[in-house]
Amino acid sequence: MPDTMHLSPSQPGVRVNLAELIDMRHRVREVQLFSSPSRRSPLIGLHHSKLRGRGVDFDQVRIYQAGDDVRTIDWRVTARTQEPHTKLFHEERERPIYILVEQSQRLFFSSRLMFKSVLAAQVASLIGWAALDHNDRVGGLVFGNNEHHEVKPRRSKQSLLQLLSRLAKANQALPGNLQNNRDAFGLALRRAREVLRPGSLVVVVCDERTLNDASEQQLSLLARHCEILLLPISDPLDQQLPDAGRLRFAQQGAQLELDSHNRDLRKAYQTQGESRTARWQRLSQKLGVPLLPLTTEREMVDQLRDHLNGQRSRKQS
Repeated sequence: MPDTMHLSPSQPGVRVNLAELIDMRHRVREVQLFSSPSRRSPLIGLHHSKLRGRGVDFDQVRIYQAGDDVRTIDWRVTARTQEPHTKLFHEERERPIYILVEQSQRLFFSSRLMFKSVLAAQVASLIGWAALDHNDRVGGLVFGNNEHHEVKPRRSKQSLLQLLSRLAKANQALPGNLQNNRDAFGLALRRAREVLRPGSLVVVVCDERTLNDASEQQLSLLARHCEILLLPISDPLDQQLPDAGRLRFAQQGAQLELDSHNRDLRKAYQTQGESRTARWQRLSQKLGVPLLPLTTEREMVDQLRDHLNGQRSRKQS
């Protein structure tokens, strides 16, 4: 059982606890992340992987009907009943879903509704509950400044709770060690490549600023054998600097002062933010994988719903 510290009330928008991540299961029906027999998700590749092969389970036997595949005739039942019978199968739905979620110092920030670290934890939890509800195996890896915690994919509630407990502990430990490992994202992706079988779905939840040459290469290698869903997290201040005069920043004794009245400085800052966003878009197009960027200025489920509606509209046009 999780210790009581992670079940205690959190600071809304600043930190998240295990109880709140467990409660995310009640919001699964608000957004159609995965396909169901009656509704198909507009996200390509999130229903069944083309790499999984013909995974089927036996369902039942019924009387042969015109149009049935003769290769599925059950000859034993046919001989016993003296009437042609055929086997019915349903597609195997269970598959590994690996949620790779960042909880590092760079996410411990916000200028709007919630910290980026809280938003990342919320969306990772929601996807975990949706995957379990979809009868998939759920696991993942929580990576931070200098450590990571892994839970192997299993089709069990206990496995998901173990992952969420790790996630809550990492969130409550922030900002933690301020010596950030710049290659933490790449190491986490490399670990995913080592443990995941072809056809797995890797859900990547990380700071928008995390992407670099090394991690982009790891994502490209991972995409050869697995499906990927990208969810980069950002805050409006990552994209644009306000015209607010002199701004002072301090960390570990070091100080930085910026004059935000400087139009050239604000323009350069904005260009840098736009460049990061464009890089994620290029990567998504290159790999042919869905990109669902999230921001701290809006409620998470509303953003996901808008993304899915946008995906659906593009498919229909």
